Amino acid sequence: MTDIAPTRFSLARFERPSAIAFLGYVFGLVIIFWCLAGAGFSLEKVASSPPRFADFATRAFPPNLEPQVLARLGWKMVETLQIAVAGAVIGVILSVPVALLAARGLIAGPWVNHTVRTILGFIRAVPDIAWALVFVVAVGLGPFAGMLAIAIDTVGFCGRFFADDMEATDKGPAESLTATGARKIDVVACATIPGAMPAFVSTSLYALEKAVRSSTILGLVGAGGIGIELKVGFDLFDYPTAMTVILMIAVVVIAIEAVSGWARTRIIGEQR
Repeated sequence: MTDIAPTRFSLARFERPSAIAFLGYVFGLVIIFWCLAGAGFSLEKVASSPPRFADFATRAFPPNLEPQVLARLGWKMVETLQIAVAGAVIGVILSVPVALLAARGLIAGPWVNHTVRTILGFIRAVPDIAWALVFVVAVGLGPFAGMLAIAIDTVGFCGRFFADDMEATDKGPAESLTATGARKIDVVACATIPGAMPAFVSTSLYALEKAVRSSTILGLVGAGGIGIELKVGFDLFDYPTAMTVILMIAVVVIAIEAVSGWARTRIIGEQR
C-alpha cells in the first residue's frame, strides 16, 4: 500500500478589528438601517404584497392581443426605437470631440480637461427622464424632446468613457508620430483614435442598449414613445393592455441587447 500523507488545510482566520475599524463597521450598519427607515422598509408590507400582486396578475392576464391594440402599440414601439437610435447616434458623434477635450494629455490643457469632465459628470448625474422634462419645456411635447434627452444623456455616458479609452491606449504609436514632428491633432487622428476604436465600438453599443431602455419610459413625461401607453394603461386600470406594453418592451430590449452583444463580439474580434 502506498502511504498518503494527510493534507492539512489552513483556514484564514478573521483578525480582530481595531477600535477604529469596529466603529467604522458600526457606523456603516447605522447608515444602512437609517437608509432602510428613510425608504419606508416594512416587513409587514412585504408580507402583505403577494396577494396584491396575485390580484394584479389575475387582472392583467391574458394580455390584450387585439389587432388594433397591437397595431397601435407597435407603431409606438417603432417610434420608441427611432428616438433611441437617433438620440444615441447623435450623442455618440458629439461625444468624440467632447472626449478629446476631456482626455488628459491629448489636445487640451489640465483646466480644460477638468472643466469638461465636471460638465460630463453633471450630465450623468441628472437622470434621463429629468432631461426629458427639460426638453419638453424647451421644445414641446413629442418624440423630438425624447431624442434630445437621449442624445445629451449619451454624451455624458460616452464622453467620459471615450476620454478614458483614449488615455488608456498604447502610447508607442503616438510617441513615434510626435518624434517625427506631427501636430497633436494629427497624432490623435492617426494613432490615439484608431487605437481606442475597439473600445469606442463597445461603449457605443452599450450606449445604444441604454438608450433603448431609457426611451421606453420617456413617454411618461410626454417625450414620445411607448411609455405614454403604459401610463394610460395603469391610469385607466386597463391592466391587460399595460401587460402587453410591458411584455413588448421586454422582448424588444432583450432582442436589442442580444443583437448588440453579437455585433460587439464580431466587430471587436475583426478589429483585433
